Amino acid sequence: MDSNLKATYAGRMNEVFTYIDQHLSGDLSLEKIAGVAHFSPFHFHRLFKFITGETPGEYVQRRRIEKSVSLLLHQQKSVSEIAHVLGFSDGSAYSKAFKKFYGISPSAFRQEHPYRLERIQFPNSKIGHEYPDTDAYLRKLNHLKAWINMEAKIEVKEIAPIEVAYINCTGPQNLAATFQQLISWAAPKGFFVPNSKMATVYYDSFKVTPAEKVRMSACLLLESTLAAEGAIGLRTLAGGKYIVGSYEILVEEFEKSWTALFLWMNENGYAMGDAEPFEIYHNNFNEHPEKKAIVDFYIPVKK
Repeated sequence: MDSNLKATYAGRMNEVFTYIDQHLSGDLSLEKIAGVAHFSPFHFHRLFKFITGETPGEYVQRRRIEKSVSLLLHQQKSVSEIAHVLGFSDGSAYSKAFKKFYGISPSAFRQEHPYRLERIQFPNSKIGHEYPDTDAYLRKLNHLKAWINMEAKIEVKEIAPIEVAYINCTGPQNLAATFQQLISWAAPKGFFVPNSKMATVYYDSFKVTPAEKVRMSACLLLESTLAAEGAIGLRTLAGGKYIVGSYEILVEEFEKSWTALFLWMNENGYAMGDAEPFEIYHNNFNEHPEKKAIVDFYIPVKK
């Protein structure tokens, strides 16, 4: 494919993913989202499956169901409320779709799921993972509490909206190359300078979504307003109330640090808000004498 055409297609797909994220409760029919990308439904269906490995319908249904898992765990919404928020016709339709996907009803899942910080396990589901026993889980919680007390500075604060340029990617194995692509675009234009900050936005949870399907954005924080350009999208990270955990950690400690911060959120009476969690980096860990990242983790919250 011609490089200019490829960049144009990538820009249109940025708009599609953003539209889906913002309209999970609305009309996400093939015709509707193909129109967002300015493609015919037939051409869009083929292109979308080529890029994501899923049809548009499969992707939308998975996003809705996996989003509902987070709501079941971290918010006190009823099954009917979750169905409405995520675009199902009613609670019965949502429960049927959830059970088809995971082999258990959402109500049963909420009642029976004891280990919210573990990778989600569903009987007869596509996700094969054994729960730890209760004692092992409690030991893990105590370890995480001790870890975060030693390793993190935690604040709850209001932040202003943050303007970023970004490139989407799927799967952590592609994130480093996506950052390099973003830097290669920004540096010649003078947008990437020694004090520039990079960020990663997460649209899915590794606790729910298979890692190879987790969608992320590699981001560059902007000092001025720009125009979108091909594969480079522009977006605003939502302002509002966030738990901010500041760490100086090894790359292999990121998962533990996120889990500990979500534990802190739960134990301090907060529920996760509607925006996406993200990381902002304050150094290049490869240049740190101990190969550590100086990073802030942001979780949107509400009481």
